[in-house]
Amino acid sequence: MQDEQIRYHMALSGSHLIDMNNPKESLSYRDAGVDIDAGNELVERIKPAVKSTMRPEVLTGLGGFGALFEMNLDRWREPLLVSGTDGVGTKLVLARQMGQHETIGIDLVAMCVNDILTCGAEPLFFLDYFATGKLRLEQAQAVIEGIAEGCKLAGCALIGGETAEMPGMYGEGEYDLAGFSVGAVERSDLLDGKSIAQGHRILGLASSGPHSNGYSLIRKVIERSGVDLGSTITGVDGSPVSLGEALLAPTRIYVKPVLQLLAEHQIDGLAHITGGGLTENIVRVVPAGLGIEIDTQAWPRPEVFGWLQENGAITDSEMLRTFNCGIGMAVVTPATEAGKVADRARSMGIDCFDIGAVTVANNSTRVHYRS
Repeated sequence: MQDEQIRYHMALSGSHLIDMNNPKESLSYRDAGVDIDAGNELVERIKPAVKSTMRPEVLTGLGGFGALFEMNLDRWREPLLVSGTDGVGTKLVLARQMGQHETIGIDLVAMCVNDILTCGAEPLFFLDYFATGKLRLEQAQAVIEGIAEGCKLAGCALIGGETAEMPGMYGEGEYDLAGFSVGAVERSDLLDGKSIAQGHRILGLASSGPHSNGYSLIRKVIERSGVDLGSTITGVDGSPVSLGEALLAPTRIYVKPVLQLLAEHQIDGLAHITGGGLTENIVRVVPAGLGIEIDTQAWPRPEVFGWLQENGAITDSEMLRTFNCGIGMAVVTPATEAGKVADRARSMGIDCFDIGAVTVANNSTRVHYRS
C-alpha cells in the first residue's frame, strides 16, 4: 500500500472567538485554537507506523471517508464478526504526570482486542479516537505509534482513526483515547461457555501489572502516600523498576498465544480480567448454576499490588474486586487438558498457574476464595 493510500481521518473542530471591539476582524480556524496544518503534519508523521500494521485484506483507496476491509472467503467458512470498544481510563492522568506517552496506545488496543479474544475471535482491524484541546505533535505521534505497536502485537490492522482538536474541552496537555476493534471467529469455534461443567480447571495467565483498571484508586493511593514514583520496587519479571514504570507497564496483549492455545487444545471459556477484577469477570463466562473457587495462594502476586494494598489499606476483597492481582486472562478448560495448556502457555513465554476450579454455585454466592 502506498503512503498516500493510508486512510487516516483527521477531524479538527473548535469554536470561533470574536473580538467585540472589532467584530469585522477576519478570523481563521487557527485563531479559534485549531491548527489544521499541525493535524496534517501529524498524519504525515504517523503514516509509517500505520502502514506497518496493514493486512492483505485492507483495500486501497485515496481520501475515503470510510475504511474498507475484505473478508477472505477462501479462509472463512461461517465467520461471525465480534466487536469491542474501550478506553484507557485515568491511567492517562498518570501517563501525563510522568510525561510518558509511548505505551499508552498499547493499553488502548489491548483493552479492546483482549475482550473480543474471549469469544475465540481473531482481531482483524482497529480504529482509534484521539481528542485533545491543543494538538502537540510529539505527544500525539508517540500515542498513535503506540497504538500501531499494539496492533502489530495483536496482528490487526490500524485501518483508520480520528484526531479531534477541541479548544476549551481539555486542559493544557490533556487528551483522551477511545478504541474500536472488529474480529472474526468461525461459528463452530465460538466460545460461549456452554460446555463448562463442574470440575473444569481455571488457569490464570500472568498480567504485566494493573493493566488499565483501578487507576482512580491507584492515583488516590499515590496521593495519600505522597510516594516518589521514582522509588524502586520489583517488577513482574523479578528485575528492579521504578514504581511509576510498574504502574505504567502496558497491558499485556494475549491474542497470539491464546489463539495458538485454542488451535491446539480444548478450551471452553476465556475471561479478560478488567474492571471488577477476579471476583466479577471469571464468573461471567460460567453457566448459571455453577460457581468458581479460587486459590489466592496459587500464584505469586506482583509487588506492585502489595504496595497498593499496604499504602492504601485496601482490604483483600476490595483488591480482588478492583485489580487483576497478577492474572490478566483466565482460561477455563477440562481438568484433563489443564496441565498441557499450562505447559504450552509457558513455552510461549507466559507464566500460567492453575488457580481454581468450577464448582456448583452455593445459593446466590458464586465466587469463593480460599488461601
